[in-house]
Amino acid sequence: MMKQFAWGVLPYIAFTFLIVGTIVRYTVFERNWTTKSSQFLSKSDLKIAGPMFHLGLLMAFGGHVIGVLIPKFVTEAAGINEHLYHMIALGGGAPAGLLFFGGFILLLIRRFGKDRMAVNTSTMDKWLYLFLFLAIFSGCASTTLNAVQGGFDYRETISPWFRSVLMFSPEIGYMENVPLMFRIHMFSWMAVAFLFPFTRLVHCLSAPFEYLVRSPIIYRKK
Repeated sequence: MMKQFAWGVLPYIAFTFLIVGTIVRYTVFERNWTTKSSQFLSKSDLKIAGPMFHLGLLMAFGGHVIGVLIPKFVTEAAGINEHLYHMIALGGGAPAGLLFFGGFILLLIRRFGKDRMAVNTSTMDKWLYLFLFLAIFSGCASTTLNAVQGGFDYRETISPWFRSVLMFSPEIGYMENVPLMFRIHMFSWMAVAFLFPFTRLVHCLSAPFEYLVRSPIIYRKK
């Protein structure tokens, strides 16, 4: 019963919170649709942490799309065998993990290492930072452990399970023997999905492409 709920029901609850909650926040609480910029509180330490985190995020997202959403037989049909895929995954995943996790740690230090930053962080955002840390750490740790120890192919377990969830026909049997660290990673992203509509993370949906061409905003002390 618990397995059925964890892998067959909980993902849909998380997606419902993510989608419906985000729509409600945007339509009903639009004035709160903001990242609550803290640049005026602490600017210099954001120059490195921000780009590191966001670049690592984009790289990790791309890796997840290839590894989870694209079936194994498709990459094999394209001439990418298991060994080559493993080398590509390590070659791209290692720098992505370093940038993503390293940037996040720097953002955590920036956020909670200074009193003026910590007091301007909502309770919901604190929970978000916790589960983001768990998601990123468990993702990096599970990938590293699997690269060292081997023996587990997530493209034959987690990937088809996730695709079955998206097809509204969850096959929970795929998650039967998934290692603990990978399971923590799964529960962590679901927790982030729950929290997403209630935190500063919604700003990523605003598609701020004008940031690339607009004049910089100047903060003055007086």
